Amino acid sequence: MSTVKTLTAGMEKKYVLYTFLSPLTMVGEVVMETIIPYIMAMIIDVGISNRDINYVLRTGLVMIGCACLSLVCGVAGGRLAAVASQGFSHNLRRNLFAKVQGFSFGNVDKFSSASLVTRLTTDVTNTQNVYQMVIRMSARAPFMLIAGTIMACMINLQLASLFIFAIPVLAVAIVLIGSTAYPRFSTMLGRYDKMNNTVQENLIAIRVVKAFVRAGWEDEKFDKAADSVRAAQVNAEKVIVLLMPIMQIVVYVTMIAALWLGGRKIVAGDMKAGELISFLTYITQILMSLMMLGMIFVMLVLSRASVQRITEVLDETSEITSPAGGLSTVADGSIDFEHVSFSYTKRAGNCVLDDINIHIRSGQVVGIIGGTGASKTTLVSLIPRLYDTLSGSVSVGGRNVKDYDLIPLRDSVAMVLQKNVLFSGTIRDNLKWGSRNATDEQLVAACRAADADSFIMSFPKGYDTELGQGGVNVSGGQKQRLCIARALLKNPKILILDDSTSAVDTATESRIRDALKSAHPETTKIIIAQRISSVKDADVIFVLDDGKISGYGTHDELLTNNKIYREVYDSQQTGGDADLGGSAEGGN
Repeated sequence: MSTVKTLTAGMEKKYVLYTFLSPLTMVGEVVMETIIPYIMAMIIDVGISNRDINYVLRTGLVMIGCACLSLVCGVAGGRLAAVASQGFSHNLRRNLFAKVQGFSFGNVDKFSSASLVTRLTTDVTNTQNVYQMVIRMSARAPFMLIAGTIMACMINLQLASLFIFAIPVLAVAIVLIGSTAYPRFSTMLGRYDKMNNTVQENLIAIRVVKAFVRAGWEDEKFDKAADSVRAAQVNAEKVIVLLMPIMQIVVYVTMIAALWLGGRKIVAGDMKAGELISFLTYITQILMSLMMLGMIFVMLVLSRASVQRITEVLDETSEITSPAGGLSTVADGSIDFEHVSFSYTKRAGNCVLDDINIHIRSGQVVGIIGGTGASKTTLVSLIPRLYDTLSGSVSVGGRNVKDYDLIPLRDSVAMVLQKNVLFSGTIRDNLKWGSRNATDEQLVAACRAADADSFIMSFPKGYDTELGQGGVNVSGGQKQRLCIARALLKNPKILILDDSTSAVDTATESRIRDALKSAHPETTKIIIAQRISSVKDADVIFVLDDGKISGYGTHDELLTNNKIYREVYDSQQTGGDADLGGSAEGGN
């Protein structure tokens, strides 16, 4: 019952109403279908036997009327069930998507994005199909079974005893097949996740695939994943296909037995021909209702895997939530790390950040330098509370980040990542992610600060230029500048640039730094970079090495006091500025 409440939470009232109306209309259809064989028997045994044409016509018209009513009820029930199931799936997908939006990074990592896509699509579709079948057949099949059995017993109790042998056979077959198929369908859905992961990776990295001429290898990889799904699906379906032949054999054997026994009774004068014909119809109705119940049972068993996967997401509790009565205002851009340690596995022996102590005044320009894997991005991700610390505390504006409501905290922090993300739509639409109500003047000012206005205006449609999915029709450097402009439109108290100028040349980077310094002097700026030139003018530079702070100070102080910083500086000076002449992509 709790699972049903979880799946239908927030469902619109009209769809709830349709859910209850559909079974009622199906009962009306069953009533008419149950009456029709009885009327048919009367036509044969009374009208035709007595050669009373008027009786045949009158009774035939009644039978036609019942058939029309049955048709109307069946169509209405089918439509109501279809609309209700569509509303159910829409509501379920909406709840799932909203739940995922509230997940922390840790929650998303737990499920994987490919698995979440499968749950939002395949699993919801499976559940929707079962929902539609259940609300149509949950009343129809049992009511048909009861009504048909009563009518069959009224005609001939001895013949009706045939059901005593047929029903147990069907029940045993349904239970055995359903219990065998469930684990196989669970395996199949797991392989769907792996196939979707392969597709997702390939589409995201399509440029890398083509650059390394690995299309053939990727085709082979996908073929293996798709074949794995096919094999699992065949393995599951071959159990299900046994159900229909078993059911048909039981139906046909029961009908043959009824014909043989009924024929003998007609010859002996204990039964009329019309009664036998209507009895055979009731046999068909009863056994068909049993088959429907069997299919419902099997579908429920099979959908159990999908339902379980959906409820896992809906029941998941976000690792990071806003506190009750959380602070709604961030005073300033000051940042303090007090003995901070962090582990993705939440185990103290596996920390990627260890005993970090950093104090940043509001409005300072801070540089963070470190090698690949030094956990620079992880460090700054703790500021907007994308992750929580394992130990120690992070404070913004003089208050622990855990004291803030998440929305105002994250609104006060703007992050520009090295891996830039743009969405389908115009340049203007993408920029307004920073501020939905930004004016054209504000858009232009932000783009000028990010050195993006000139290339935007070089496009025929300017700010109304359509970007392809992921911004495929702009260069890497242009993407970075658009993302910086988008972040500036938030007017944040803290701006984090995570290697976000790596795709632009040093001259462009210098212009961006100068513009940010003059246009947003009150904003705390954290610059993560690989190039010393990107951070040498910062008020303070922190050197991160293997998750620990190995030194901090100004550029000149670190050259004197920090071996790692000096080695990086010397290697970049000796090798020349690799970005000069090497950033044609970002120089546009």
